[in-house]
Amino acid sequence: MVKQISDITNGIIDGKPLSLGVCPVQLGGKNRVNILALGDVGATMLIGLKLLGRDVISRIGICDINRKNCARLEMEMNQIGYPDTDLPEVRIVDEKDLFDCDVMIFCASKGVPPVEEGAEKDVRMAQLDANREIIDHYAALAKTACYRGLVCIVSDPVDNLAAAFLDASGFAPGQIQGYGLGVMHRRALYYAKDAEGAKARYVAEGRAFGPHGSDLVIANSLTDYDDEASRELTKLTIEANLRVRELGYKPYIAPALSSAALSILLTLRGEWHYGSLYFGDAAKGAFFGLYNRLTESGWEHEETELPDKLFERILKAYSNLCSQRSGNR
Repeated sequence: MVKQISDITNGIIDGKPLSLGVCPVQLGGKNRVNILALGDVGATMLIGLKLLGRDVISRIGICDINRKNCARLEMEMNQIGYPDTDLPEVRIVDEKDLFDCDVMIFCASKGVPPVEEGAEKDVRMAQLDANREIIDHYAALAKTACYRGLVCIVSDPVDNLAAAFLDASGFAPGQIQGYGLGVMHRRALYYAKDAEGAKARYVAEGRAFGPHGSDLVIANSLTDYDDEASRELTKLTIEANLRVRELGYKPYIAPALSSAALSILLTLRGEWHYGSLYFGDAAKGAFFGLYNRLTESGWEHEETELPDKLFERILKAYSNLCSQRSGNR
């Protein structure tokens, strides 16, 4: 039997899958965007949205516990523009006004723990409990504000925190998307373009699936899948963060732009991008990363026939995310 992405919930959920048939933004129009937390990722993403978002962003609100950082960014961002053309205005917003917008981007984190020997997974998952506390706080604010816009989760672990926001807010799952997979796709491309043989096919035929972490699934090709080459490329992609850390730097620039700024702008334009959508019913399920787009009638994901070995990898990643959600509820 031919398997597709929509089959991953079979045998895992008992009820009817929750609908993603909602469009929480002004698709292709001007949206008011607010950003929570302006650390390395948030500030870099802000630059990308400011420079490239004039067509779909009317203004950008920034909120951070560091008021001096907000003041600095408000000044500097509003001094960026073309000689005779304005870019979206940046303004400081208080926490109480954070959900007075069309798009709220969550970049808050209690910090990245030091990297222990070898484990990219440990870095992301060690942030889960601390960042869940922050998610719970802001989900309560969003609920009180009767927010109807889009919540973009950028903080790690993206998929888990998107699920935590869903649980805490009671929102429709179509109001939430996780943004972590875009950079994994670009990292896979980075290694594939200089590769030979099956790994090189990723450039024209490949796809990325799953979480921004150790359960990532890189498929070298959807039409001629090679499991060994795909697993090798997946390993290179997962460990790309560590290569930057080995040079003494935090790897935040590419994620802030590829996963967050560029992917969010593509979302607002109704174009195809990588991000995490909810697959499951009200009791069981998880946010899972894949190629998708937002339409006037809701979210649409790429649906294609999947080779058995590839489907097994995707199903395992999805099942693990479901288990992690159940264990943290």
